[in-house]
Amino acid sequence: MDVMWEESGRDGSGWEELSPSVGRCRLPGWDCTAGLVAGEDAALMIDAGSSVREGAWLRTRARRLLGGGRVTHLALTHPHFDHVFGAAAFAGAEVFGAVGATGVPPVGRSRDWGRVLGDGREELLADAVRNGADPGEAAEAADLLVWPRHLVSGEWTLDLGGGRQVLLANVGPGHTGHDLAVLVAGPGSPEIVFCGDLVEESGEPQAGPDAVPSHWPAALDRLLALGGEDALYVPGHGAVVDAAFVRAQREALARRFDVP
Repeated sequence: MDVMWEESGRDGSGWEELSPSVGRCRLPGWDCTAGLVAGEDAALMIDAGSSVREGAWLRTRARRLLGGGRVTHLALTHPHFDHVFGAAAFAGAEVFGAVGATGVPPVGRSRDWGRVLGDGREELLADAVRNGADPGEAAEAADLLVWPRHLVSGEWTLDLGGGRQVLLANVGPGHTGHDLAVLVAGPGSPEIVFCGDLVEESGEPQAGPDAVPSHWPAALDRLLALGGEDALYVPGHGAVVDAAFVRAQREALARRFDVP
């Protein structure tokens, strides 16, 4: 599919072209990243926005960018409301998420996918409202929350057609017990890594009750090994950064949590 990228904008009005077939936008409210990768036969959306309405906006805008093509795959980087509450808008898409870590304290408090779709729905809803989401929209999204059909335990390669392959990698735990990164590589363009909230540029990385701080620096080591020195790293919130920024954030997290 050919993509006609729009002028980029932080208010969600446009998309930032990262390569001819890869782009992202910064959604309003929480400055959350959504990514789009186009192949010849299929298209991948990375994260789904903070409400069903926002997910529908992403789906509609992607269809326009793709010249009528549709999003066929959806990768959810981690189970927080601002990244997953729009997933119900992508009916028919194959949905991917990371298998959670086991036996690593405090993963017992983590929002694994089974818990999110069970008794964790109310916790996720409360977190959304506490952070300023519209209560009605948040309740709708919690009711319609989508289970990832494909759970990634190591790495999973998606073939989008036309030589465009995307690697989904379970690099957590860190920001949560279930952190999925997305590596896009292709001829004639730099490698691009969508980091989820393992990396944040527009503010300090957030460590909630489901974070695994003792393993977060190691997750960033895996992220850097995945992308390498010349990759573009797309954080869950904020501007695109380079490997030096990710390495500096890794060291800051190690100092903050007193881990190697």
